[in-house]
Amino acid sequence: MPTDTARPLAEGCPPMAATRTFRFALTVSLALAAGYGLALPFPFFAPLFAILLGATPGPPPAVRGLFALVMLVVLALGLGLFLTPFLAVYPIAIVLVIAVCLYGATYLSVGGGKVLPGILLTIGVTMIPAAGLVEYALAVAVLQGLVAGIVVAVLCQWLVYPLFPEPPASVTSVPPPQPAGQARWIAARTTLIVIPPVLLAFTNPALYMASIIKTATLAQQGSRISARAAGRELIGSTFLAGLLAVVFWFALRLAPTLWMFFLWMLLFGLLFGGKLYGALASRFPPTFWQNVAVTLIILLGPAVQDSASGKDVQQAFAMRFTLFVAITLYAWLAILLLEHLRELTARRRQ
Repeated sequence: MPTDTARPLAEGCPPMAATRTFRFALTVSLALAAGYGLALPFPFFAPLFAILLGATPGPPPAVRGLFALVMLVVLALGLGLFLTPFLAVYPIAIVLVIAVCLYGATYLSVGGGKVLPGILLTIGVTMIPAAGLVEYALAVAVLQGLVAGIVVAVLCQWLVYPLFPEPPASVTSVPPPQPAGQARWIAARTTLIVIPPVLLAFTNPALYMASIIKTATLAQQGSRISARAAGRELIGSTFLAGLLAVVFWFALRLAPTLWMFFLWMLLFGLLFGGKLYGALASRFPPTFWQNVAVTLIILLGPAVQDSASGKDVQQAFAMRFTLFVAITLYAWLAILLLEHLRELTARRRQ
């Protein structure tokens, strides 16, 4: 993902920023249309992965890279599927295994600079076992949906990238790996923060399924920001995503068709892409806008599925958004508390 803080543009939009914005918006909207048009299981996974893959500007993975990425997804999610039957029999031991995997996933992301593999491993060891507690077939369906979503996202990148290519000499910005000591602390902090919401999700997986994805993405974002900036980035992005999701939903109700769904996502994708790459002025860093985009998809995707199945969309949305806000507030307070305890410990040692 881009790491440079977005700044107000004094002399208009740079051409490369505009190119990346159009590429990002078209890829995400095309992935959304493909996910719902093909009736994939959990179709909002496709635009979700399009956001995660497209946040870092650069060419899409080649055929060999896509194969390696799919194998990584299968291994990460297969680990969660393997743990599913043992969760009900040996809950304490499996929770400890999940904690170790979360630590390793965060260290891989922060210390090794492998953000996407870290997110995939986090989702694999949390969401798949939770789905398996409801029904083993649901865990398999979630695994299939995640694999299909990432394949569709990469295929959409292949289609869009030739229209908006990167110049040969362009330099992309990637998150720099943290020093080993700092990476170990951030991994431990993230594990302590994520485990309680995951345990809560295990008590009622059907209710907290969407919150698991939010927790996984929140863990990766929260691992890269300081305690001082956590409140503004985590809480502010969650509330803004909720507001934009409501606007998106009521706009979609004017003409609830797949074509209009694609066009509205294209419009919102232009907003998010412009903020991510500096084509539009912003006081917030790109990570803020990436979290807004991810949270909007997590809120909007289940709402569309609730509408198709005849459920009360407004009640489900309100409950889901309340859970997201509660999880975000908890993560922020936990970061503040853990950082405070760390400072006290360092002072006592000195």
